[in-house]
Parts: sequence; C-alpha cells; structure tokens
Amino acid sequence: MTEPTHHDRRTVLRAAGLTATGLLGTGLLTARPAGAAPVLLRGDRPVLTHGVQSGDVTTSSAIVWSRADRPARMLVEIATDPSFRRARRLRGPLLTPDTGGTGKLRVPGLPPGTELHYRVTAEALDGRVASEPRTGMLRTAPIGRRDVRLLWSGDVAGQGWGINPDIGGMRIYAAMAERRPDLFLHSGDTVYADGPLSERVTLPDGRTWRNVVTPEKAKVAETLDEYRGQFAYNLLDDNLRRFAAEVPAYLQWDDHEVVNNWYPGEILTDRPEYTEKRVDVLAARAFQAFHEWHPIDQRAAVDGRVYRSFRYGSRVEVFVLDMRTYRDANTSDPSRPGHMLGQRQADWLVRALDRSTATWKIVQADMPIGVVVPDGQHIEGVANGLPGAAGGRETELAWVLREISRRRVRNVVWLTADVHYSSAHHYSPDRAAVGDFDPFWEFVSGPLHAGAFGPNKLDPTFGPEAVFVHAPPAANTSPLDGFQHFGELNVHGRSGELTVDLRDAAGVSLWSTTLHPERR
Repeated sequence: MTEPTHHDRRTVLRAAGLTATGLLGTGLLTARPAGAAPVLLRGDRPVLTHGVQSGDVTTSSAIVWSRADRPARMLVEIATDPSFRRARRLRGPLLTPDTGGTGKLRVPGLPPGTELHYRVTAEALDGRVASEPRTGMLRTAPIGRRDVRLLWSGDVAGQGWGINPDIGGMRIYAAMAERRPDLFLHSGDTVYADGPLSERVTLPDGRTWRNVVTPEKAKVAETLDEYRGQFAYNLLDDNLRRFAAEVPAYLQWDDHEVVNNWYPGEILTDRPEYTEKRVDVLAARAFQAFHEWHPIDQRAAVDGRVYRSFRYGSRVEVFVLDMRTYRDANTSDPSRPGHMLGQRQADWLVRALDRSTATWKIVQADMPIGVVVPDGQHIEGVANGLPGAAGGRETELAWVLREISRRRVRNVVWLTADVHYSSAHHYSPDRAAVGDFDPFWEFVSGPLHAGAFGPNKLDPTFGPEAVFVHAPPAANTSPLDGFQHFGELNVHGRSGELTVDLRDAAGVSLWSTTLHPERR
C-alpha cells in the first residue's frame, strides 16, 4: 500500500526490557529418556531465542521452526500429549550463522486431523549440553468432512507502530489465540522492513505511543542481517510468539518484506535513505530472510517461490498466491495487458482450482482484486482505476476468472489484507464491465498491528459491491483506536456451510455471513 511519510527517524537505543520474559536461561540439560523432565545444572548452554513456530501442515506432516543463539543441533520431539511420554525424537538441522541461527524440520509420519505437541531443544555441537526446551502445539490437516476454523489477516508493525509495552504489546494475537483456530493464513506484510521505528510517537490527541526499538528497526533494512532483524523484532512480542507456537500458519509475502510498493527491476531513485538502490538485490536478501524466519518448506513451493497449495480435509483447500514477484512495473500503462501473477502462476492457479475436489477453494491473496491501490501517480494493485473493460493487471485476473467459470469451478472465495481496513466485497457480472465470470466473494481484513487506513475506491470492472466496511476516520490511525482486524472462517464439516466473521482486535464480530456451497 502507499504510505505517508514515516515518523521521526532519530537514532534510538534499545528500549528497556527488550528481551521477552523467559527467552534467556542458564544451566545444563542432561540426556534423558523421551518424555522425562529436563534436569537443569549450572553452566553455559545454547538458548532458543525466539520461541517455536509450525507451518505448512499437511495430513501427515508439518514444519517446525526455531532459532538458537549459537551453532547447535536442532532436536524435535513430537507427541499426542503434553507430557511427551511417548514422544518421537527427530534430529534436525544444524543451526548456524549461515541461516542467522534459524532452522526448521519437516516432521513426517503424523496422524491426520490430530492435535499434537512438539518440543524443540538446541543441542551443543559437542553433544554434552542442550538448551531449555520450547514447546508448541499444532493440528495436522484432517481427512474427510471435519469442522475447520481458520483465521487470516496481515500487516504487522507498520507505519511507526511497533511493540508498545505500555499496552501489553500486540494484543490482537491474544484475541486470535482465544478463538482456538486450526490454522492461520498470513496474507503478507509479515514485517515492515522499510518502516523504521521511533522510541516515542506523539498522537494527534497528545497521547504518547512508546515503541520497543532494536538497532535493526532504527533504519530501513538493506543487508541480509537487517532483514533478519525485522522478523526477529516481531517475535519479541509475547502475544505473537505464543500464537505462533500454538497455531500453524500458511504464510505469503507482499511488499513491506522488501520495500513499499516494490516490483521487479525497480530502482529506488527517490529514496535517499537507501544506499542500495536496486530492488532486485534487496528482494533477494529479503526473500532469504523471509524463508529463514518462517516455517515454510521452500522445496515444496512451486518454482521454489511462495505460491503453493494445501488440502485441509474434504471441505477446504488453500491456494497461496505470490502477487509480488512476477508483476510488471507499477509504471506500466494500465490500459494495456499486464501481469500480477505472471503466466506460469496464473496457469498453475487455474489448473489447481480445476483439479481441486474440496468444497471450498480458498485463495489466499496478498492484494485485493477490485480495490484501487495507488502508487503515487501510478497503480500498485490489480485494479487500474479505469471504468470499462479490463486493462493492465486486470486482464490477467479476468482470464483467471473466465477460465475457472468455463471449467465450472465452484465455491471459490478470496481472502486478502494489504489495505489496512476490513470489508466484504461481492463481485457479480451483473454489475461488471466484464461479464464472463461467476459471482464470488472477497473478504478483506487487517491490519493486525499497523496504521489503519481507508476505505479505498472500488474499480467497477468486475462489479464489486462493498457489503460491509470498517475503516478509520483518519489515515494512519494508531492501534490504540480500535481499527485493527482479523477474519475468521468456520466450515461445517457435515453441511459444508462456510461462515465468515470479520472481527476487531478484541475478537468481537463486526459482520458475519454464511455461504452455502454450490455443486459443480
């Protein structure tokens, strides 16, 4: 999204109390049988610094992630009960400076649709001592008609609003944890690598917002270590870290993982704060850090990138898009055919949707379709802001919508974030300039913890109607003022009905609807 000028970027010091409670420890961990309680002795040992996460879950496997403060071996135990009495123990990768100390392991052979507990330790390279364990839980994807609850949102620590210890940090993650979801879809802007933080921000009404600030968050990210520091920063928040340990995620990226509104080949001629002007160089470093710090199986991703799909029982399949890597320039002529997905990804999406036998095909998009998202005088989003037939990046989405209609693909729902307000859009050929597609819903949520904006104008090309909108009265409204959002989908296993709730930061439902599946 297009951002206002950042807050004061003066040099800052690490705020008091930066290290989250419970992340540091001393002592030794002796060898023990699986499930036995650790025996702690004095001494120096590795530390798991940023908790644990899980992601890319399937019916039989999951990725488990953690990070150590020194070279160590990652060990993972997994069990059906929190006592770990009958735990399986797996030897994971080495955690080294080559990956910023991070590591992840695909845990295979898991039972489907089962709540599992996992425990991670970091073993010293000599094998004599290990870290205190960090525990988490996950649920594997089910088989058959099971009830499914998933949440989605995006946009974390943007526009100058970081971890504020005075209000308990990023409290929306606690509200999401209370919903006890099976799965979280992170719709991008997982960090704001281009958004330096100030220790204090004075709000329009005179209140003061206080940020925890790290050296990496005191400037725009350019080096690999600075990009790594963006993800490390967010995991200092107790609420986020707890949520990540309890709920597996499917994650995608958007622009702020690199720099605002970026596109391949861009040169940052008007950004004096950047010494590296080549976006392709920055994007490669950000891409490495993104994969290092998230529980994503890069080997399983199509084209080694971000877009991929996951089956979640007979009722749900999730299609994760990458609307950033393959786009054309924001400066391209919006009246001529353009690209947002790229031909290879667009072909993959149509084929994958057509092959899917899931009742609901959930498209996890990092940008909305019909919302006009400008980039100065140019276009950042799909919608070109022009009436009439599809042009620019709309032509590619028009082809996708036309093809899935021609193939009689039913029950496709689009989820997205990016624009920093919550809304429900219904698209219909009856209202559209383009008439060869089936009606569908797009649900927008966010931000999780960032400045609130909007609402933006809707482009009429695909006939969108804003059925619900919750947006702030002023641009860059702080998280203190009640315009942070997440969305929730509940799929009823027996009937196949899908209920959508758009929720606020406290978890209160602002709007809800129930969709009934159509037969193919």
